[in-house]
Amino acid sequence: MISKTALRAETILPEDAARAQLVGRVWSDAQGGPCPVLVSGGRLLDLSSLSATLSGVLENADLPSALGARAGFADLGSLDAFLSGEAGHLLAPVDLQAVKAAGVTFADSMLERVIEEQAKGDPQRAAAIRGRLAPVLGDSLRGLVAGSEQAAKVKSLLQDMDLWSQYLEVGIGPDAEIFTKAQPMSAVACGELVGIHPISQWNNPEPEVVMAVRSDGTILGATLGNDVNLRDVEGRSALLLGKAKDNNASCALGPFIRLFDEHFTIDDLRRVRVSLSVHGEDGFEMTGESPMEAISRTPENLVSQMINRNHQYPDGAVLFLGTMFAPSKDRRGAGMGFTHEIGDRVEIATPRLGRLVNWVDRSDACPPWTFGISALMKNLAGRGLLQTV
Repeated sequence: MISKTALRAETILPEDAARAQLVGRVWSDAQGGPCPVLVSGGRLLDLSSLSATLSGVLENADLPSALGARAGFADLGSLDAFLSGEAGHLLAPVDLQAVKAAGVTFADSMLERVIEEQAKGDPQRAAAIRGRLAPVLGDSLRGLVAGSEQAAKVKSLLQDMDLWSQYLEVGIGPDAEIFTKAQPMSAVACGELVGIHPISQWNNPEPEVVMAVRSDGTILGATLGNDVNLRDVEGRSALLLGKAKDNNASCALGPFIRLFDEHFTIDDLRRVRVSLSVHGEDGFEMTGESPMEAISRTPENLVSQMINRNHQYPDGAVLFLGTMFAPSKDRRGAGMGFTHEIGDRVEIATPRLGRLVNWVDRSDACPPWTFGISALMKNLAGRGLLQTV
């Protein structure tokens, strides 16, 4: 259990941080603005000499060599000094990149999307529908490779049973659901508030692994994300996805992007287990753990469906790979399922990527997003850094 005042480097960094290549962003009070950083021995090294944006840093064609010149990077201070607010604060480890997400990529959450659809956004109907569908759909979906011949046979079977759904179409069909989760510069960092739209009474965190992707489609590394979701809103209509997903402070990323190297590869990522814990001020607690191995599409396949000859991202992108969790533990009463309450502490963690910690509030009570791309450009111009973007 971590309090707001107890976030320290050792609580959020990967267990093997000493050999991990970790990059991110901070607001430096000393520098008067945002800086891309490299974590080194608990210190934060300023990468602005490579590029004033993290997007630009990650676009470097020879990134390992560029990061190897650590002696040339200014020391901004300890990570703990930024976590305490003494030297500034953490920012989400993205700036100009597109923030994209893949939906319905795990069997259990796939089933919950179908339940939401049939419940029409009413949490009180969800338990009965879950009891009817789980025995049929659950066994059919687990271990199924999306887009495969077997998936096509299951689709035909479920259609014959009148159980087919638009969520199953993107969950096991050939085309993934790829949507825009948030605007560039709008994501919140580890330690900040995440927002729930005040109209929602049935919502949940969505703990996910998030890929960092260069503009040429190269997968560079990964971080953790919370794709905060309003189940009642999306359940009313899938066309309300934007309202369910993209609200003030509804996207959290961090704490840092871990770059792939000899110590951490994409094959290592396939084997990670992501844990979720929610601790409420009302004494409610919920925990769980799920493996990345249960994903129905490979990270490479999802990235290739996001960025290709038909769709480019010249500043790079990050891609949420889909949630492994669909919390259903009753909170407000029997059969009501899980929903957030104000003050919930949400922790998303895996030993190789660290720990993303946030607290829940209403989206209209969270600090408004005011520092966008134009503000960034003005800030960098004032600091004489525009030429390094």
